[in-house]
Amino acid sequence: MSVPAPPLPWLQPADPFPSIFEAWGDDTPAPGLLAAGGALDAATLLDAYGHGIFPWFSDGQPTLWWSTNPRMTLHTHEFRLHRSLRKVIKKFRNTPSAEIRVDHDFGAVIDACSGSERAGQSGTWIVPEIKAAYLELHKRGHAHSVETWQDGVLMGGLYCVSIGRAVFGESMFARQTDASKIALTALVSMSMAQGVDWIDCQQVTDHLAFMGARPVDRSIFSNYLSDATAQPGIEWKFQPLYWDQLLSACANPT
Repeated sequence: MSVPAPPLPWLQPADPFPSIFEAWGDDTPAPGLLAAGGALDAATLLDAYGHGIFPWFSDGQPTLWWSTNPRMTLHTHEFRLHRSLRKVIKKFRNTPSAEIRVDHDFGAVIDACSGSERAGQSGTWIVPEIKAAYLELHKRGHAHSVETWQDGVLMGGLYCVSIGRAVFGESMFARQTDASKIALTALVSMSMAQGVDWIDCQQVTDHLAFMGARPVDRSIFSNYLSDATAQPGIEWKFQPLYWDQLLSACANPT
């Protein structure tokens, strides 16, 4: 017998979010679902992320807001720099035509992410409303792209949200093998060098676990956010020396 869905708050644009501890539980049809509706703009996104809430919905659905439990987090000093990826990074940094760019073309990155095929998904959650909201957030300095370039061509990358020293990963794409992994490694190295302890990955996946991410309880994640979002923000500029720091700091698992 299926369990009936609990009531779902429907928000008006000016309404505050419910407490994240009111999100639907594991015995519901959509664990982590918190609310629907409301505004989808930069100010609302900043409020949401600051409380551990993120939007996720498909085309034709209302705006849906989530706070998953547990929360998948990548603790930067636990990043698993596997031998194969270590070789890829060393080759990349020694290639004159290869470089990491930050916020060079945020719009191209989010467009590429929206068009990337995902295993088990027939569409994309990066719908036009999402694109517009995150482009606005980027203009305000709270959404960033980390980009992998080769011979002057954008080969892969990711975009994320930042508030203080809290970094929230969103989506990645690759047009060349390992291009998105290189971008993620660059984000980890840049974050680690500037005192960012965790990168939020939102949902538990085997791929993220392979890279060193692990789930934490919602209450622990909430406490971390309270501290991290109150700290000064980091400099969104990649320095080549970050590669050396990461290669020295991270373990070298098989």
